[in-house]
Amino acid sequence: MTSSKPLIILIAGPYRSGTNDDPRLIAKNLQRLESHALPIYRAGHIPMIGEWVALPIMKQAGSKSLGDKIASEFLYPVASRLLQCCDAVLRIEGESKGAGQDVRIARQRGLPVFHSISEIPVIPATQSEPS
Repeated sequence: MTSSKPLIILIAGPYRSGTNDDPRLIAKNLQRLESHALPIYRAGHIPMIGEWVALPIMKQAGSKSLGDKIASEFLYPVASRLLQCCDAVLRIEGESKGAGQDVRIARQRGLPVFHSISEIPVIPATQSEPS
């Protein structure tokens, strides 16, 4: 795959999975997701994580915890809606119902699903940055 414009790439992987809703483990999973953002950006693209969008919306809607009814109303649906604006998905390792759903949606839309940063095309800075 070659690209001459920056892609919006959703980083999909475990967030709550395997944490038993332990805030420390959730934070560690989010950090792991976020660790892929800089390499995607440096490749000339725009990294996106569904929780970056969903968490503030959930908070404003009155969610008190990730497992409550309000959180469930937004967490996966926000990612599904976000995928309508994304150009690709980077699926990182780890069991995750939400990430699996993201990959299914991406494939249904015909979007590329990468499994490694090295698979993502690099856009030279002269193409991805305004002069």
